[in-house]
Amino acid sequence: MDFSDVQFLLSVHRLKQLPPLELPEVAFAGRSNVGKSSLINTLTQRKSLVKVSGRPGKTQGLNYFRVGEQFFLVDLPGYGYAKVPKGMQNAWQSLISMYLESRATLRCVVVIIDIRHEPKQVDTQLIQWLRMKEIPVLPVYTKIDKLSGSLRQKNAKMLDAGHGIRGSERVLFSSKTRQGREELLQSLASFIYT
Repeated sequence: MDFSDVQFLLSVHRLKQLPPLELPEVAFAGRSNVGKSSLINTLTQRKSLVKVSGRPGKTQGLNYFRVGEQFFLVDLPGYGYAKVPKGMQNAWQSLISMYLESRATLRCVVVIIDIRHEPKQVDTQLIQWLRMKEIPVLPVYTKIDKLSGSLRQKNAKMLDAGHGIRGSERVLFSSKTRQGREELLQSLASFIYT
C-alpha cells in the first residue's frame, strides 16, 4: 500500500453527500478515545492527517480520505461516552448504520478496541451486528505499548473471549512503537485487493 498521496476529501453528514462509488472503502470505528486518530496517522505515516483530540466526540461526520487511486479510508465518529447531545449521537448512529448497510464499495470495518480495558458491550454489539449483516470486520487492539508482554497476552485473550474473536482474526497495535503496522497493512490489503 502506497500512502505517498493521502488527502482529506470531505466530511459526510448526510448519505446524499457520499462520494461516487469508484474505489474500495475501509471504515475505522471505535469508542471515543481508543486511539483511532493515532492509529490512522500511524498507518498512513502522517503526524496529523487526522486530528488527535483528548475531547471525546471530536469526529462528527464520516471523514473521507483518498489514498491515491487505491481506496478511501473512512473515519467514523466515535461511539460510547462522547459528551455530545443525545440527539447528535442518535443522528450519528443512524448515519453510520445506514452507511455501513448500504455502501457497496465498503470492504471492511476496522473496529478499534483499547487493550487495557475489559470487553465493552458496545464493541461486542458492533462486532456481532457487522457479522450479522455479513460486513467484514477486522478487530484491532490498540495501546499495546502500555502493557507488559504477559499482561498484554492476558488482556488480548480476555477481549478475544468477550467479543467472540479468534486470535488469528485480530491485530495487536501500538501507535507509539508502530508494532502491528505491517500486519494491519497486510490484513487491509487482503480485504481491499481480493
